[in-house]
Amino acid sequence: MKIASIIQHLETIAPSYLQESYDNAGLLTGNTGWDCTGIIVSLDATEEVVLEAINKKCNLIVSHHPIIFSGLKRITGKNYVEKAIITAIKNDIAIYAIHTNLDNVINGVNGKIADKLGLINRQILLPKKNLLKKLVIFAPVKEAEQVRNAIFNAGAGHIGNYSECSFNVEGEGTFKGTLGTNPFAGKIGERHTEKEIKIEVIFPSWIENSLIKAMIQAHPYEEVAYDIIPLDNVHQQTGGGLVGDLPEALDEKDFLSHLKKAFGLSIIRHTTLKNKKVSRVALCGGAGSFLIGTAIAADADFYVTSDVKYHEFFDANSQLVIADIGHFESEQYSIELLFDILSEKFPNFAVLKTGVKTNPVHYF
Repeated sequence: MKIASIIQHLETIAPSYLQESYDNAGLLTGNTGWDCTGIIVSLDATEEVVLEAINKKCNLIVSHHPIIFSGLKRITGKNYVEKAIITAIKNDIAIYAIHTNLDNVINGVNGKIADKLGLINRQILLPKKNLLKKLVIFAPVKEAEQVRNAIFNAGAGHIGNYSECSFNVEGEGTFKGTLGTNPFAGKIGERHTEKEIKIEVIFPSWIENSLIKAMIQAHPYEEVAYDIIPLDNVHQQTGGGLVGDLPEALDEKDFLSHLKKAFGLSIIRHTTLKNKKVSRVALCGGAGSFLIGTAIAADADFYVTSDVKYHEFFDANSQLVIADIGHFESEQYSIELLFDILSEKFPNFAVLKTGVKTNPVHYF
């Protein structure tokens, strides 16, 4: 199996298009044309993880965090980043990072955290805008269904939890073929009127090229008329953080105990408890201070995240409880998530979870 095939599957789950502008997700070392001998999934691609991959004869590491985050001006082995890169390149180890793009899909990192907490009625906390477009196509009545099926199969027509969504209206189209054309109907040099269906579907912008290709292949016309319209609607399945409900409300201390058990925590940094039941929980894996205000606006009772600075705890403003569980701790189940994604798609291929605990933070 080629590394390209594995990356292609991962990007159907979390398209690289969805990574934040500051991020560096993607293939960081290696070549997509290599045959893959096995995969190690990890949170970080440190030198220890690279050595583990070498020992286990796996030449692809799929990590959540990019080992190369900012630019490297020289590679001399003076720090942990450079050491990992040197070891990977020397031993032909490919490193692929799937970072904020995996954070920004509803069934990604935050979805896994929600699984561990048992949250229901989940929604993206801060949905992204400007990710949706509308495709408008005009197809002859008899062939309209085959065109619809092609665009649905290509990934268009999803609205929330609904699929194959379209709007259709019948009308008439006209065309006149000139010399050298091969019109679907009518005669060259004569204007023809054809009963057509106008089909409108919404699609995520990152599938535009493949969608247009599929639509044109399924369409009977030699020249296909269609419109692409940018939309300002939010994309409900992508964005920062997640909010959901507990199946049953818990006392605050019981929820903290639930949180400790679910994530194997020895300590939780949190703001003042409010002496009320916990029903609605917002969360964001990794550094999530930027969503404190959004969690408050979503009427969350608790906001579970990490890397909260001293002054940012004041932003709770007695409206919710902020619980900082630690960066590694909040994202540790990304390893399990990636393992499941890859094992389900490639059940007969070697996919291994790292045995290296890369958390640089220890508690005394």
